Amino acid sequence: MKILVAEDDRTTLFMLESLLEKWGYTVQAVTDGLEAFNILNGDEPPLLAVLDWMLPRMNAPEICTALRAEGGERSGKPYQYILILTVKGEKENVIAGLGAGADDYVAKPFDSHELQMRLKVGERILHLQEQLQKAALYDSLTNLLNRKAVIERLESELSRSCRTGIPMSIALLDIDNFKDVNDTYGHGTGDKVLREIAVRMKEAVRSYDSVGRYGGEEFLLIFPGISGSDAVKICERVRSSIMEKPFSPASPHEGEEPFPLSASLGLCETPSPCEKVDVVLTEADNALYRAKENGRNRVSR
Repeated sequence: MKILVAEDDRTTLFMLESLLEKWGYTVQAVTDGLEAFNILNGDEPPLLAVLDWMLPRMNAPEICTALRAEGGERSGKPYQYILILTVKGEKENVIAGLGAGADDYVAKPFDSHELQMRLKVGERILHLQEQLQKAALYDSLTNLLNRKAVIERLESELSRSCRTGIPMSIALLDIDNFKDVNDTYGHGTGDKVLREIAVRMKEAVRSYDSVGRYGGEEFLLIFPGISGSDAVKICERVRSSIMEKPFSPASPHEGEEPFPLSASLGLCETPSPCEKVDVVLTEADNALYRAKENGRNRVSR
């Protein structure tokens, strides 16, 4: 795990670097408070930080206050666990630091075992934060974006399309006759099929496209920056990926063979980029209905 250390005393900084590297951390060390803040507020910042109370240009409480004011998880950034170093006995510093947004403190001169244990607590909290964030965004069965998250992604992409004038497309995908899978092979096989289809869809779309579970066996796909035949090509690639290889029962009984499945897709293009979410979803749903009515296993616009 990456960790930032900000300490303007060179001897203490060297001691901290040596200990942290010995404990398996990848250390980024600075002696300046403003530099520490810029690193913590930059792209792919360390999630764990040890900050001395007094630093040039920006002290630890000021760094904490500024970071927490940036919004943290609300702005899409992961939570950062901050431990401050303060002079032993200065209780008012501890209170001020925690009040500014620090998570913990260690008194100087510090005990190495105590520091290590407190950092371990920080790691556990960061791990729990990561789990909570994942649970809030991803469907537990398919590991795709859940309904709420994929609709929020759609809102974001529509807003960007409106600002830039660049078109985008979305598709609703429904697995044809999926109820028959559950009725014939059981829900264990149904879950296995959904997981496999999620993998195939992710492999068939572009890296910057979004795929989410819209509900049951229905999925929402978002294609930024394309429309027309280009969007149709991706939808056909997704449809083919589901058909190309049969699916196996979760616990096959004697005589049970792998079975094929197909999918229908309703494609909605947004040449006029300032459409509302409910409008484009309704258009995609209508196109999906036409795909079903026309025999399934097809892309309709």
